[in-house]
Amino acid sequence: MSSDPTAVDPTPNGDGPFRTERTARDEAPQYVLPLVVRIEKADPPARTDALETAARAVLTILSDERSLGDGESAGEWAQAIHDWQDARIRKVVRRARGAEWRRAEALPGITVTGKSAEVRVFPPVPLDGWPKELAKLQVSGTDLEDPEPPMDADLAAPVLWLNPDLDMSAGKTMAQAGHGAQLAWWELSDEERAAWRDAGFPLAVRTADPARWRELTTSGLPLVRDAGFTEIAPGSYTVVADHPALRHG
Repeated sequence: MSSDPTAVDPTPNGDGPFRTERTARDEAPQYVLPLVVRIEKADPPARTDALETAARAVLTILSDERSLGDGESAGEWAQAIHDWQDARIRKVVRRARGAEWRRAEALPGITVTGKSAEVRVFPPVPLDGWPKELAKLQVSGTDLEDPEPPMDADLAAPVLWLNPDLDMSAGKTMAQAGHGAQLAWWELSDEERAAWRDAGFPLAVRTADPARWRELTTSGLPLVRDAGFTEIAPGSYTVVADHPALRHG
């Protein structure tokens, strides 16, 4: 799994080149969204389910009442969410099992459960301000597999399409799926967000075939461009967020 923060150029579509110069988002204090995936030795989750559960976890904390509002009406996590989204939307995925997982569950956050995966998401923290219970968790050394190939995605629901030309670890891919879900969330209207939330954030994560990927990257749909801190080159396109409400034509 990715050993350093994975971040996204927050421009929500693919227009223009990846910007390598420092921007106001780089000058702002940098925060990271921690995600912890439960990986027990004897019963690890399926890879695709972990990716989808991580994406839903990001959406869940973004839509939680504790993350919303401002001023006197602000939820307890709202300022941290605001500060994090003001900078690059960095995410770090770590793994836990046994007592490590129980300690992580005791911290303020939200656990999202998939078919086989459990992912706990926490309010953003400063890059150098991780809670000690999370800072001790491992970020490398374990990858995940799908026991069976995932079924074809239901195109009536949101699909996060992965770049078929990139080889990313499970942790890196979980963070990228979270980025894609977040960019889609930003582009939706309040009504569309509410409908997605009320439905339980249905979504699929699938690897696009090369021809489809080329079409998707020029479709105008939200496109994740990685900042290149780990594993892949800066500016790499990693995920297209194909939400039905955002499709053109």
